[in-house]
Amino acid sequence: MTLADKRHFGRAAAASFVSQSAFSTAIKELESVLETQLVDRTNRRVTITAIGQDIAVQARLCLRDLEALVQIAQGQAEPLAGELRLGVIPTIAPFLLPIALPKLRREYPKLRLLLTEDQTDRLYAKLLEGDLDVLLLALPYEMRNVEVLPLFRDRFYLACREDTELVNPHNYRFNRLDAESVLLLEDGHCLRDHSIDACKIRDTQKVSRFAASSLLTLIEMVDADLGITYLPEMAVGSTLLRNTRVGLHPLAKQSYRTIGLAWRQGSDRADEFRMLGEFLNVNR
Repeated sequence: MTLADKRHFGRAAAASFVSQSAFSTAIKELESVLETQLVDRTNRRVTITAIGQDIAVQARLCLRDLEALVQIAQGQAEPLAGELRLGVIPTIAPFLLPIALPKLRREYPKLRLLLTEDQTDRLYAKLLEGDLDVLLLALPYEMRNVEVLPLFRDRFYLACREDTELVNPHNYRFNRLDAESVLLLEDGHCLRDHSIDACKIRDTQKVSRFAASSLLTLIEMVDADLGITYLPEMAVGSTLLRNTRVGLHPLAKQSYRTIGLAWRQGSDRADEFRMLGEFLNVNR
């Protein structure tokens, strides 16, 4: 696993606190035991073979299971206690976590929550590799080999500057918008895809060619009256909107995304994740 991460025998050996020769010998012995080649060696670089990458992923999962066994042996198997690695997307984290996390810490003081904020595709990859235990994300999102727990619907709101002439928020019609007047996040953010789908954006000419790299940038662009956008209901009252002239106006009830949790199929912590989901559903 260390060699797969470092891609260099010397750095991997140092990280493992052994000499490079001892580390290289250990890798060769492992290849001999497994009867397969894990590494392609050249003078300048180390390339992990395809089967070597698969074995590294499985090894990470085995180590996670061993860590769970140690916790059980030490009597730390009570629910929502010990280390929990949660991945969360950036269009949920600034809205839900400031409300839910202080309550979660008070309710479960033994929980050591480690957070990773990233786009859904990268979080999903980390979940499958064993680097994360559970994801807090927006649905729908196509995933395999995971169990998904939908929590609640998060309605979309029209977001525009209060004095804008780009749209009448009290008599909103998408077909009345000017070309390139809709601002969205860059490709890769699921909020972009969910906005397009849930808000029935069929005419792509209405969407600006300039996309925002983050929610903060998107709100700043709307505050500058460069266009309108669509924000989730959990953004209402958010600190991201303070000191701006951006107003939120509800759209049709069928315009929403679903917030949920996802974890690897067969996880022995599934009941614990369901408890977490119930907690987040109540404390949001």
